[in-house]
Amino acid sequence: MPEENDTAVVSQRLSSCSSSTEILSFLSTVRGPWGFIYYQKAGDCLWFGRDFLGRRSLLWKFDAEVKALTLTSVGAHCAGPAASAWQEVPAAGVYRIDLKAVSDAGCVTFEVYPWAHGENGPSYSCTQAILESVPSGCTAVINRSGLALTSPVCPLNTSIPESFNQEEMHPNAHPCDLEQLPAGRERGEAVKRLIGVLSEAVRRRVQALPSQGNSDPSDDNARIAILFSGGIDSMILATLAERHIPAHQPIDLLNVAFQLQEPRKQKESAKKKHKEKPTEWRTGGTESLTSSPFDVPDRITGRAGLKELQQLNPERRWNFVEINVTKEELQETRRERISHLVHPLDTVLDDSIGCAVWFAARGAGLIAGDGDQEPFTSSAKVVLTGIGADEQLAGYSRHRVRFKTSGHQGLVQELAMELARIPSRNLGRDDRVIGDHGKEARFPYLDEDVVSYLNSLPAWEKADLSLPRGVGEKLLLRLAARQLGLGQSAVLPKRAMQFGSRIAKMEDHRERASDRCTRLLTE
Repeated sequence: MPEENDTAVVSQRLSSCSSSTEILSFLSTVRGPWGFIYYQKAGDCLWFGRDFLGRRSLLWKFDAEVKALTLTSVGAHCAGPAASAWQEVPAAGVYRIDLKAVSDAGCVTFEVYPWAHGENGPSYSCTQAILESVPSGCTAVINRSGLALTSPVCPLNTSIPESFNQEEMHPNAHPCDLEQLPAGRERGEAVKRLIGVLSEAVRRRVQALPSQGNSDPSDDNARIAILFSGGIDSMILATLAERHIPAHQPIDLLNVAFQLQEPRKQKESAKKKHKEKPTEWRTGGTESLTSSPFDVPDRITGRAGLKELQQLNPERRWNFVEINVTKEELQETRRERISHLVHPLDTVLDDSIGCAVWFAARGAGLIAGDGDQEPFTSSAKVVLTGIGADEQLAGYSRHRVRFKTSGHQGLVQELAMELARIPSRNLGRDDRVIGDHGKEARFPYLDEDVVSYLNSLPAWEKADLSLPRGVGEKLLLRLAARQLGLGQSAVLPKRAMQFGSRIAKMEDHRERASDRCTRLLTE
């Protein structure tokens, strides 16, 4: 319903429900990201919750002194005893509070309606996640009626052929180039279907846009932006988005880079000898020296990806926005804004990705003009992000480690764990961070139909970790990229955003991703 306000539509439907069963039945049919708080006047009840994958932020806290429960999408971080009061509402079901009972009893009890896969009922881990994470001073009980929401995605296919159990494949036993890899009829059909379902997911997200009122139809500002590194996930999103966006509209490719640290001081004589030359910066790994402190790995692959897109679609205007962040700007903005948006998450990884996504989504940088670069700020209100591809298609190095130690059985278990924890990992954080700019994060790889299709496939059709890096992980997606006409980007190995943008190298190099980040603490 592109011409209608989705909040108004959902509110009207909820208002027409006369029982808990009807409310749950309706919420089970809603697709896409949602987080809601709804007062049901008829029963004097408060309902709230998040979608199955937790794509929208919702926080809660309970103040024991005044006996008040607060629900919000963003909660500012503060120093002192209340610093850790905010928690993310688990995306494990919806919650109902009988306000009259609360008033009579003087305590807050949540009645929980968990997600369930068809007739299987809610999982034990799902139920435990809810019961263990309620705010201090509150209690939670699973509803006595046994009612539950129906999951919008099908269960994960955990089957493993006996041949794989008997003889695991070994690394480097296969061709290391996608062109040499025979897709086979079965996998070829899977590639075709993946492109179809993912293309439809992108179409929904680039065509259902906020109304611009009486805007000029000839306005050539981009309405869609993509968090863009030039890696396979963002390249496929850009390629598919191009299919569904009017030809006259540009697409903004948001590429963020954090200033590289100056190399160690050279000897005085060497400085004098080369004083006329520009400073050289190391990007790390095997990348070459560069004359710009912002030529980080993601900037280099981003430019290469831009060239691929321009060759595939030369008529499209691609705004490659180079977003350059200095250490001083990072520290100031983190202190004043980003720390509050990332909260209540508090790890080094949350800090790195939260900051990188905030600056990228702001969209303020430089684009190529007539000769020189010129300042540019993206006006797009919808930002596509590639979250979800690695989790579902075995894109992380930990998947390769698990496969090496435990074979396909271990890989299937790892993918099941990945899927189960997607709602509690980073989607709420990214929703808060991107939403701070008045923009909306959209996640095509986490479209319910995409997740269901990938869940229906056995693990060995989605990835073959006996193949080398850049081929075996996310194999199905790489084959799809080749079919879409992409080149070198189809075989780029995974590089995490915090490393590709070089934010992880900007401050304390000795930290681990899971460490608590002291930089997120406000004074």
